[in-house]
Amino acid sequence: MRYFRVQRTRDPGAVMLHALNVRLISMAAMTLALSCSVARAHHPGGVGNSLGAGPINTISASTLQQSLSVAGITVDYQRLKGLSNQTLIEAAEHGHDETGGHQDVHDLRTIQTYAFTYAYGVTNDLMLVLSLPYVRRTGIREAHEEAADGFEVENLGPADGLGDTTLLGQYRFFKGGGMETAVLLGFKAPTGKTNERSIEGETFDAEFQPGSGSWDGLLGVALTQRTGSLSFDASVLYTLATEGTQETDLGDLLLYNAAISYRLASLGGSTPPMFNGSAHDKHGADGQSHLHDHAHEASGVPALDLMLELNGEWSAKQETNGIKDRNSGGNTLFIAPGMRLSLNQWSGFVSVGVPIVDDLNGIQSESNWRITTGAAWAF
Repeated sequence: MRYFRVQRTRDPGAVMLHALNVRLISMAAMTLALSCSVARAHHPGGVGNSLGAGPINTISASTLQQSLSVAGITVDYQRLKGLSNQTLIEAAEHGHDETGGHQDVHDLRTIQTYAFTYAYGVTNDLMLVLSLPYVRRTGIREAHEEAADGFEVENLGPADGLGDTTLLGQYRFFKGGGMETAVLLGFKAPTGKTNERSIEGETFDAEFQPGSGSWDGLLGVALTQRTGSLSFDASVLYTLATEGTQETDLGDLLLYNAAISYRLASLGGSTPPMFNGSAHDKHGADGQSHLHDHAHEASGVPALDLMLELNGEWSAKQETNGIKDRNSGGNTLFIAPGMRLSLNQWSGFVSVGVPIVDDLNGIQSESNWRITTGAAWAF
């Protein structure tokens, strides 16, 4: 989830606005995005930081200032390479596991997640992020055995609907020397649709449903190091999946990310330091550091951030009725350059991910590319 806020610099005309978001999560994460597997190897959107300055898919350790809110819309579009008809037919003809049971192999072409995210600063060090996704999968195909003609590949149509709601809490327990560290704790609630049907009228398997039907726990950590115009961020978020719809456990999920962000000279202004949403500390008459809310101050000067991220997704094999699907789970690592433009209370961003590691179990459609874009507003 993501948020942004404003900082006052020595130049009164260069008050800057930044943001922090959870892929909710795609995954969401965040889902919380969020950002974002056939079976459980292709997740819709993960949890990330797409509401302001700093990285987009990596979660920053910075938290919103107390009583500050940020609302944002994130679109995560993942294109898969797809499987050939021959691959699907051969898998159907010979797809038996060690127990003698038949395991279907499906084709999948795109995963689209449209998420609304809202973040609120409970205190200066505690932030809550809520993510509500709409998930759409297209190009779902599988081979069926026909009485006379053997196996044929059928197009099952798209599967779409409201996804599961994610609530993530972020507590920053250390801040000093340009470094911040935070712990992440939350859950995913089974609010998504679980009865989506194909164009043939059959209920889609659990892995293609917009919702999982399960209560899942979220646990992770985030770290941020800032120096001048540079920001270094890293985050790990683990999803502990439980059994949901169709007696299926979609498998645990690990999102691991790292990013470097660079603040270019403000367009028409000076170069302020990168701070990833942490408002500038002011010292009052009591000598104590106070955090001032500049969310409603406007510099009128846009700022441009560039970033380069490594976004990884590992997932365990899914399990239905106690039987694990050998054609599910695996590990994918994206390299993702991106940019963000901020002006006053607004922030827009885009990130393009290309897989450099695609190690999936069994027969699955591998990732081709992924784009994440959106906008956010602080108030």
